[in-house]
Amino acid sequence: MSNLGDLPNVSAELFHVPEVDRLSPAALATHAPRILLLYGSLRKRSYSKLLALEAARLLQAMGAETRLFDPTGLPLPDAEPDTHPKVQELRQLVQWSEGMVWSSPERHGAMSGIMKAQIDWIPLSQGSVRPTQGKTLAVMQVSGGSQSFNAVNQLRVLGRWMRMITIPNQSSVAKAFNEFDEEGRMKPSAFYDRVVDVMEELIKFTLLTRDVSPYLMDHYSERKESAEELARRVSFRAI
Repeated sequence: MSNLGDLPNVSAELFHVPEVDRLSPAALATHAPRILLLYGSLRKRSYSKLLALEAARLLQAMGAETRLFDPTGLPLPDAEPDTHPKVQELRQLVQWSEGMVWSSPERHGAMSGIMKAQIDWIPLSQGSVRPTQGKTLAVMQVSGGSQSFNAVNQLRVLGRWMRMITIPNQSSVAKAFNEFDEEGRMKPSAFYDRVVDVMEELIKFTLLTRDVSPYLMDHYSERKESAEELARRVSFRAI
């Protein structure tokens, strides 16, 4: 234990020095990485969906298991109780996943409302479980005009708020209507190559972190909060 004499505000018994050995798990998971993909448009020819489908194909080729959530029928946040079937479907997929891809169109300089609604239905906590904490995240956007990064920048803020491990790389596809053929497949381009890069990086980060995610997300403030709650419960029982 380091000398805590100069840290009077720290609870010594809850202060942990990070240990490199704990970043090497005793056993590695052998199942395929589980990746959930969300997209932010209900259009019949949705470019954010086509981009997500292209990403899913790449992820599957890299050994991942993927699931795509269809936001059709998902109510606006708070318009229905969280027992709504589409809300439950989304939350179950989030629990299942080890990583996510968020693909949104940029509308009026921002992510779409459909994209935001999906994220808003994902709770920060569910009982004692934080559904998104420690999961990896890749962010992508499509634009109708010149290349922009407004939507991916906003998605990064949300990923951080949801305590996700958002990878450094990202994809922004400009003039998306030019980048997909009639069958909905993405054409060869520098944009396509970047999507390959992003999915490759997502898988690497997922494999790197999924077995040590509980340790990476073990925080002093939460240990302190848990200890205080336990002390209150024990004190209450003693009355």
